[in-house]
Amino acid sequence: MDRLAGRPHLHSARPLTLLPALNPVWLPRIKVMKGEFALRILIVDDEPGMHESYRQCFRRIGGEQDSALDAMAAELFGAGDSAAAPADVPASFDATYCMQGIEAVEAVSAGLARGERFAVAFIDVRMPPGIDGKETARRIRALDPDINLVIVTGFSDFSPLEISRAAGPADKIFYIAKPFQAEEVVQTATALSQRWESDRALAAAMALLEEQKEELAANESKATHLANHDSLTDAPNRLAFMRALTDYVRGPDVFAMAMMDLDRFKLVNDTFGHLAGDELIRMVCGVVQDSVPEGGFVARLGGDEFAVLMNVTGEDEAVMAVERLLLACSTTFTVFGHSVQGSASAGLVIVQPGMQHDPIDVMRRADLALNESKKSGRGVVRLFDESMDESIRFRRQIEGGLSQAIANGELRLVYQPIVARDEMEVVAFEALLRWNSPEYGHISPGLFIPIAEESNLIHELGDWVLDEALKMLQQWPGQYVSVNFSPRQFRRQNFVGHVVERVQRAGIEPRRLQIEITETAIFDNAERAADTLYRLRQMGFRIALDDFGTGYSSLYNIRKFALDCLKIDRSFIDGMGKERESAAIVHSIIHLGRALGLEVVAEGVETAAHLGALQLAGCSHYQGYYLARPLEAETAVELAHERFMAPDVAEAAQAEATVPGNGTHG
Repeated sequence: MDRLAGRPHLHSARPLTLLPALNPVWLPRIKVMKGEFALRILIVDDEPGMHESYRQCFRRIGGEQDSALDAMAAELFGAGDSAAAPADVPASFDATYCMQGIEAVEAVSAGLARGERFAVAFIDVRMPPGIDGKETARRIRALDPDINLVIVTGFSDFSPLEISRAAGPADKIFYIAKPFQAEEVVQTATALSQRWESDRALAAAMALLEEQKEELAANESKATHLANHDSLTDAPNRLAFMRALTDYVRGPDVFAMAMMDLDRFKLVNDTFGHLAGDELIRMVCGVVQDSVPEGGFVARLGGDEFAVLMNVTGEDEAVMAVERLLLACSTTFTVFGHSVQGSASAGLVIVQPGMQHDPIDVMRRADLALNESKKSGRGVVRLFDESMDESIRFRRQIEGGLSQAIANGELRLVYQPIVARDEMEVVAFEALLRWNSPEYGHISPGLFIPIAEESNLIHELGDWVLDEALKMLQQWPGQYVSVNFSPRQFRRQNFVGHVVERVQRAGIEPRRLQIEITETAIFDNAERAADTLYRLRQMGFRIALDDFGTGYSSLYNIRKFALDCLKIDRSFIDGMGKERESAAIVHSIIHLGRALGLEVVAEGVETAAHLGALQLAGCSHYQGYYLARPLEAETAVELAHERFMAPDVAEAAQAEATVPGNGTHG
């Protein structure tokens, strides 16, 4: 029982003027109009007279008292801020009256069970002979963590800190001193009820966001799995295998790589159909996975071809392990009721630690050994030796010739247009390197770039490419040029300063140079790479992530690194009309780029079907033979000044008499 004395006032420990922080701008768009609904509140006081006082407060208020409530609202929500005040005061309240704390706790419990929760509880402090207001508040809070509690008292039996510790959090406990005026009770009930509605709406929104976050994580996990696993067998695919092989090559142990394929597999397809062929591949994959030595890695590279990685102590152990794999495959499989005799051949290469091997070169050697196995009568394993590789000597000759190619004028750049979606405007060109050797003729970039990468020649070669590309910009009206930088170039000491110096020397604005890098270029030292890209972006250079989707892509990577553009790898574009997975990946990359405000360039647009599908998907930029082959410098200048091109320009464009490039380097 509380004493009624003194002028109506607010408790100094927690003045009601804190309530303006509940800015209704943050509230959900719930119309609180007169007569539309009643607010559910709880009154806990042991005096019947106080119950009648509350009833008087919550009767419909009109006439002059509306103005008084408006004034109270202005005080609570900030004078002159119409956006911060409630639109109106509710006409009625659904109030439950309790004489004792235990009765109030039971009412809250019953309301929760019915799904009819209280928004606000007004609690007296002294309520003999039952539990006091602090204990009542504690028990109510234990039942309902969201309810707003208003302590109504004329005494100071408990400090605000004590009540907050018992029934917190502090931001859900408020105080009114007795005696009170009707306006302050009504305004407090109204504001806190609206806050309660706001908190519930916010909690629902947060729950929805958390659900969407989990769904996004699951979708990303699924997409990552699809990108790294074969859709037929669910075994790791070529991409996953290349990552594993790279790790093995960099590791400290001796390991073996075996490349296997099925003998006379075409006969199975021709005789029993492709579905039977697919089933046989699934069965053989399972056999190989079950038979590989512990810790081994099995991947399906495509078709009937499998690759195996395993740590070994030497050649004898490796040969015996692969022979056991071939023996396991040499059994009779029952495929859709048909008996099929299995058989496989394998090529094997042993890699010693510390050897400077390119993972692609290891695969090439295993493939050469597999070819020898096929020539030897099938069903056998052949170990790679140098006599199988005539190209090794050729590579050494290429490395020697490449060092003279620049001085002898054997290198040149060609330029493939990058076309914007809306009006087919030529906005940029990718600079692609070509080498026409007097001794060997045209040499593919896919051959000599890796050789240059393995030696210091890549820096000299890269400088020449950058200088030539910057010269061309002076002849174009406004397009930018996109230049590929290899991982070794990107890791070069003071890479940023080196690029800036050459751009300044050429008198070119940084925004007209796009630096293309692959994911493998940045993941050896991700922190350093992020800093390098950030500095380049700050200076105005454009940054493109090449061959996106084939490396270590994830949402985290895209957000971490400063990028302007994603370039979809040509393998996904080529597979759009053949594989649902490729089409799904392309659509996902396009939507991701759009959501993050990045340009998306589709490489390898080689047919009208490719272009049409990409336009429908909303891809922003295109590049490929259907639009234009890589052009000689003079033709590129003409096209740059024309600015626009139609899709059929590919037929009129000057065709380059070379074999297609490998994507990254043309």
